[in-house]
Parts: sequence; C-alpha cells; structure tokens
Amino acid sequence: MKLPELKIGNLVSPLPIIQGGMGVGISMAGLASAVAEEGGVGVIAAAMAGITEKDVATNGIEANTRALRREIRKARAKTKGVLGVNIMVALTHFADLVKTAIDEKIDVIFSGAGLPLDLPAYLKEGVRTKLVPIISSARAAKLICRKWLSKYNYLPDAFVVEGPMAGGHLGFKSEEIDDPRFRLENLVKEVVETVTAITADQSKQIPIIAAGGVYTGDDIRRFLELGASGVQLGTRFVATHECDADPAFKQAFLEADEKDVTIIKSPVGLPGRAVQNKFLQDVAGGQKRPFNCPYHCIKSCDPQKSPYCIAMALAQARKGKLKYGFAFAGQNVYRVDKIVSVKELLTSLADEYHLATT
Repeated sequence: MKLPELKIGNLVSPLPIIQGGMGVGISMAGLASAVAEEGGVGVIAAAMAGITEKDVATNGIEANTRALRREIRKARAKTKGVLGVNIMVALTHFADLVKTAIDEKIDVIFSGAGLPLDLPAYLKEGVRTKLVPIISSARAAKLICRKWLSKYNYLPDAFVVEGPMAGGHLGFKSEEIDDPRFRLENLVKEVVETVTAITADQSKQIPIIAAGGVYTGDDIRRFLELGASGVQLGTRFVATHECDADPAFKQAFLEADEKDVTIIKSPVGLPGRAVQNKFLQDVAGGQKRPFNCPYHCIKSCDPQKSPYCIAMALAQARKGKLKYGFAFAGQNVYRVDKIVSVKELLTSLADEYHLATT
C-alpha cells in the first residue's frame, strides 16, 4: 500500500511526513528544501536562526528575522514543495518571527513550547499560511480550539501531538516522561477523539500529526491506524547528508548507545532529551560555565541561575564542537547507524510502510 497524502486544508503534501524543526541551525534551508522536494513537509527552525549573524548579540530581533527571511527564500528557490517554519512560543522575538514568516508566505507555521493562543491574530486577509500548534495533551487541544474560536473565529489547521520520546525540550514533567499513560499512542487517540468532537458541528477538519519516537514505516502505519493523518520525525533527518549541522554533530548520533540517551534539566526550565557527553556530565557534576547573556532568546531563561547558556551550547554543537555543547536527540537516536540522503530515508520509510500494510 502506498503512503497517503497529507492534507492540511487546501495544502497537500504528497507524503504524510513532516520533518521536525530543530533549532539553532540544525534544520535550515538545506534540509527543509530537500525534504519538501522529495514530497514531505520541510521545516525551518526559527529558534536562533541568526546564530551566525555578526550582529546577533547586539541586534537580536533584526539578526534573527533577517536570517529567517533569507532561509525561507533560499528554501523556496530550491523547491516548489511544502515548506514550514517552527516558531517556539517561548522565543523572546516570537511575534517578529511569526510576522516575518507570514510576510514571506510560508506554507505552515508550527508553534509549540507554550500555547500559541494569539497566533491567528497575525494572519492578514488573503494570507494562506496554515497555523499548526504543537501540543502534548487533549486538554491543550481543547483549550486552543476554544480560545481561537471565541476570539478569532478560527480553528487550528492541524495539530502536532508530540509525545515524551521526542528530542529537545519536552512538554512533560520529569515524572511523566516514562509514565505509560503519556505514551504517544494514548495521546494521539485522546486528541483525535477530542478534536473529532469539537469539529462535529464545524465545516473544518483538523488533521492530527503524531510526533516523538516515530522511526519506521511500521510506526507510520500504527499512528495512521490510530487516526493520525501524518507523522513528524526529527532525529532521523539529522542523520542525512542534507541536514545543516556539522558532520561531527551527526557523528554523535551514529556513536550514541541506548545508555547515552539522557534527560537533562534545561536552563529554560523544561526537561530535555539529549545525547550524553562530557559537557553534560560536567554540568550534572555542578560545574558552571559563567556567561553574560548575549541573546535573550528564551523568555523563561534566567541567566543568573543558569549553569550555562543553552544557545551557546547548541551553537557550538551545531558547529561540531561538542566539547563546548551537546546534541538534542530523540529516544531512538541509538538506532541510527548511517548517514543517508533525504531521498533514501523517505524511500525506505515508504517501503517499510508498504511491507507493513500488505
């Protein structure tokens, strides 16, 4: 059986596969355009998009919006496929980044790390950009739908439901991460049921995208059978030639064992999943790396209490300097055993799906 299309309103992706947005330079125009060109939804991460801009520390808003605009245009020049931008609610320059993405006529805005309760306010008349919140519970889906309907007469164009096996910052308490009640399968079923009830008297359908721990074509089959319309993968797209990170960053994925996958307490106040290394071991051991906050990138980060600057650490890791930083990754990172092209990855997922459904 062939992988089905993913329809988000009048937007159609040939494959029901979204490449997760990975911030601080991991998923930029290079990766996003390659994914979109092969039929998936390619996503540029807005978080510290301007990390390599010379004025990012002194002129953060301009540097990051300038870089985001450039990356969207670079990606669009390479493909006519579906492109999205991931913009975290927690970003200090959230509003400026959303306006930039909409001005550039991006196809989709994905927004999590907080509830994007005012996201429809940025849409202009005639704009076709789709708005897709990233959530971790049916309760969040219900709240967003209620708020958007009452204030903007607008329903989300889709929801990404991200479970606790995802990489990076997680929308769960530490004690919930390994709790079976919060398995992605359960979350997807609950959100599908909730959204189906909400849209029963509405003309709009809201597709559900399963994210966090999706690794194989058989995983895609399982979540589609549970009522999802598509899936989102992040970790697997890092292990591609087109990923915008340094080869040494990708090598950390290849070398990771299951025991190396760890949960950290991020300076931004959330648990996060990463690949264990000496940098993180030193932090866990109480060592601090004093810094003056140059970026002010996350609203919830307190530089006075943070043992290190997470933007600096992730930026160093992106450049392959893992002595001074670390790599965020999903629970399945230890299963990565080679670097492939985006085309090879998507072809293998489609083949696995076919085998699982025949």
